[in-house]
Amino acid sequence: MIDFAPDVPRWRQVYEVIRQRIADGTYAPRSRVPSVIQLQQEFGIAGATGQKVHRQLREDGLIYTEPGLGSFVAQRQPGG
Repeated sequence: MIDFAPDVPRWRQVYEVIRQRIADGTYAPRSRVPSVIQLQQEFGIAGATGQKVHRQLREDGLIYTEPGLGSFVAQRQPGG
């Protein structure tokens, strides 16, 4: 778990942790990212919060979801 800052929404803080893990290669392109349930367990957040994190990661093009398989890191674009 992380110590949440009181003035920043929890979903945003978890999003930043996952985004950083993608950026630094902890989660490589096409590798699976934690499910909503795994986010709940790791960060002590509600399911709706985990869903919002996944939704924002998808909207930002950082992950994609394959129904029935999970969510995965999107391919990095050249120069990105």
